[in-house]
Amino acid sequence: MSRIPTPDRPLDEDRLHRAVAAANLPTLAMVTFQLTGDHRWLRDPFRPTRGPGLGPHDSGGLDAPEADELRRGAVEAITAWSRGAEPAVPAPEPDLLRRMLSTAMGEPVPDEYERLMREEMGFDPDPGPPTVSAGAVAERDFSVIVIGAGVSGIIAAVRLQAAGIPFTILERGNDVGGVWRTNTYPGAGVDTPSYLYSFSFHPRNWSTHFGKRDEVADYTADVVDHFGLREHVEFGVDVDGATWDETAQRWTVTAGARTWTASAVISAVGLFNTPTVPDLPGAGSFHGPVFHTAEWPDDVDLTGKRVAVVGTGASAMQVVPAVADRTAHLTVFQRSPQWVAPNDEYFAPVGDDVHWLMAHVPWYHAWYRFRLAWVFNDRVHASLQIDDTWNDPQRSLNAANDGHRRHFTRYIEQQLDGRPDLIEKCVPDYPPFGKRMLLDNGWYAALRRDDVELVTESVAGFTPSGVVTDGGEQYDADVVVLSTGFAARRYLPGIRITGRDERELHDVWGDDDAVAHLGISVPGFPNLFLMYGPNTNAGAGGSFIFVAESQGRYIVDLLATMLRDDLGTLDCRPQALDRWRSDVDAAHERMVWSHPGMSTYYRNSRGRVVTNSPYRVVDYWAMTREADLDDFTSTPAVRPQHSRAS
Repeated sequence: MSRIPTPDRPLDEDRLHRAVAAANLPTLAMVTFQLTGDHRWLRDPFRPTRGPGLGPHDSGGLDAPEADELRRGAVEAITAWSRGAEPAVPAPEPDLLRRMLSTAMGEPVPDEYERLMREEMGFDPDPGPPTVSAGAVAERDFSVIVIGAGVSGIIAAVRLQAAGIPFTILERGNDVGGVWRTNTYPGAGVDTPSYLYSFSFHPRNWSTHFGKRDEVADYTADVVDHFGLREHVEFGVDVDGATWDETAQRWTVTAGARTWTASAVISAVGLFNTPTVPDLPGAGSFHGPVFHTAEWPDDVDLTGKRVAVVGTGASAMQVVPAVADRTAHLTVFQRSPQWVAPNDEYFAPVGDDVHWLMAHVPWYHAWYRFRLAWVFNDRVHASLQIDDTWNDPQRSLNAANDGHRRHFTRYIEQQLDGRPDLIEKCVPDYPPFGKRMLLDNGWYAALRRDDVELVTESVAGFTPSGVVTDGGEQYDADVVVLSTGFAARRYLPGIRITGRDERELHDVWGDDDAVAHLGISVPGFPNLFLMYGPNTNAGAGGSFIFVAESQGRYIVDLLATMLRDDLGTLDCRPQALDRWRSDVDAAHERMVWSHPGMSTYYRNSRGRVVTNSPYRVVDYWAMTREADLDDFTSTPAVRPQHSRAS
């Protein structure tokens, strides 16, 4: 929900002039139109052009005279508003809002975004979860266990708190934040813009356009403290099991010898919680430290060391530029190259003028965030679809995807100009977006250094003084950093979940074939809800926080319905799961992640995509906007015979 500030006094015009000079002009045009109702701000010559690439396109493509005229019009309109003038268009009608969304982007935005953005931008605010009767909660001793205090757990807790449903968060670490608490490696940060990678219910003045690890971790802690959630968290609890009691209609959650009982369980353990550490021969003989990026030692010093980085995925692409200037030599082992997009704002600070606009100008934050959401969430979705008539399916999927390939290839060639050896190693042979698109944070500049070597062979084992590749080449190293990803295909690792008829969830799923209706519910496991479950990863990029908020709303609305209708259980129908799986698999057959020309953690051992969602975020939002109780069987509630915790 957007912030729409209400002025308590007229704004300082000098301050306003300075801030507007730094404004994103497409955003400013929408604000000016809403304040004045003058349609000329939606037409040429003030209509923005389509932004190239992933940048914010602050100029909107406007020529200098038109840009200056827009700024003058904005100052006049904002000043008048601050002095008491009512906005002309405080809540655009549906057809007008559709027009505004497309105008703001300089390209068509599908009509279905109108309903989503009306809510997200605060024109039709989300009413929040239905509050439940305290008497019903007490009578049924109703409570919820949330496993994990990362982003998803925080969202679930905020929603539960708003609904009046008691909850306890069990967190295995010593603080909140999930991956932002555990991943402390150099260069760690988001690859989604900060103003998009934010909770809709708790804005922040970000210091950089792409938040770095410490700031993101502080942000999650700020949210927890703002909503008073810390008192609901039990730290140092490594959950190892959950068992359903059909008679009592309750789950018993265990961590070693400790137990908790609750009416429902929400798993918020995340997708990237278990590092994949390859079992390589000779590891015990290596003379130096070996560690995964997710387990970066606090006391490691790479200064003057020969460092080997195994892998070239997202974490390696952040680590390598961050440490290259202090190592004696850096050897990077690449199994396959990644597509990397340019972004001039990756390290750029967000200035005070932008913070001022966010805080003082109505709808500026809302329109700015929408523009980021369109570019990073769903804009590329059409280009991820396989065109059966396309004449070069090994190279790309369709005409738009081939355009992406040409654009990104030109960028690689520009960055590595004069180094044909690196160009040959760095241009992928699979279609763009086949793996998560990464942002250039100095990666190619680091690879060009004389003291950095890119090796296109996998590491096969260790020697006492370094590593050896599949081809038998040996490379000396003092420190080995494993950027080898996570066990993302195995959901809920280390937690034995036993549902109805003593069925174990991992037996139902098998080793790597997890599936859940909407990524949330599994038949035979009543009152168990998953966040960041199977087929909900945003593989094309964008902010998972939006998806998690959709899931949190859906789950808590179901729990509120249970209390309202005096239901003891909600169990997903097998037919609902079968329909979901069939639709997801059919959609994936038409998408880039089913392309045979690459290996990716997205697919299981049988080739089925198990992590990624094939849907746009607007589709998933619509699917989870209102729970369909026909997807569940239910039973009436029984009254409790025992206490909640022991």
